[in-house]
Amino acid sequence: MSAHLTRRRFGLLFAGALLVSGSAFGANEDDVRAVFDRFITAQNAHDVPAVRDLLLDSPSFLWITRGSPIWGREAALKRFEALYQGTWKLTPDNGGLKVIVLSDTAAQLFVPVMFNVGAPGQPAPDAPFLMNQTLVKTASGWRVTSILPIPLPPPNPAPVK
Repeated sequence: MSAHLTRRRFGLLFAGALLVSGSAFGANEDDVRAVFDRFITAQNAHDVPAVRDLLLDSPSFLWITRGSPIWGREAALKRFEALYQGTWKLTPDNGGLKVIVLSDTAAQLFVPVMFNVGAPGQPAPDAPFLMNQTLVKTASGWRVTSILPIPLPPPNPAPVK
């Protein structure tokens, strides 16, 4: 076989591999977005069993809330359950949602969200956050393994004219 034919076959194989891997990553991105959509729906419905199904069942699951780490799925669920007694609503800016596929089994998600949280019977002001999640693919599908919200400063008031 000539060197030219060998290089051509190698090039075709390489291009095919890139197409396959790109479509696999694209499928993973869609799957991660779908998990995030289910996460938002479950959070806003205060649906603890649905949230449980989306979080990685591991003591290394991490949620940072108000500057404090909560380790483990069960500890996080207890905290969510307590917070659900009041106002708890997440409104993502899906136009700003970005999924970074790190591998076939790991992804990072970033999205601006408006967060409303308040004690029972108390007003729940708007609080802008940048939501970061890490997801891993398990035998049961994609699961959230970390939730790292970053609070944003309040917007500057409009100038007085």
